[in-house]
Amino acid sequence: MIEQIYNYFSFDILYYWVNLGVLPFWLILIFFPNFQITKIFVTSIFPIFLLSGAYILMLYKSYLSSYNFLENFNLYLSINDLTSLFSNQPFLILFWIHFISINLFTGGWIVNNAQKYSINKTLLSIPLIVVYLIGPIGLFIYWIIKIFYSKSINLYD
Repeated sequence: MIEQIYNYFSFDILYYWVNLGVLPFWLILIFFPNFQITKIFVTSIFPIFLLSGAYILMLYKSYLSSYNFLENFNLYLSINDLTSLFSNQPFLILFWIHFISINLFTGGWIVNNAQKYSINKTLLSIPLIVVYLIGPIGLFIYWIIKIFYSKSINLYD
């Protein structure tokens, strides 16, 4: 049975499950930022636990297929090396899970931080959607909104 589950989660299937699996967390963050369900399911360790499981499964599948993990460090050498790494499906999916995890963590942090300043949830949805799509810009938009609600500019929090 475990072998059937393992064989089911090919790179393509895992990619689809990770993309679909993260959507409920984002919908909860955007539409219910101040609810208890958000604290329990989204801003807790729960989604990170699930995404870590997917990441570990990908590492294991990559290891079994004789993936050369040392080549990953080539991404720091040049843009051409990075381009060639992105043509490698296991690396691309590992990167994607990494990207989705960090964006979701950032969205959870924004919701927690916004509660300190009582930021309007409708206004909060704008940076959350942008974080989902293009991470750092959404965080910057949230920082601008937070300046108006906190009435001060903090370079650290």
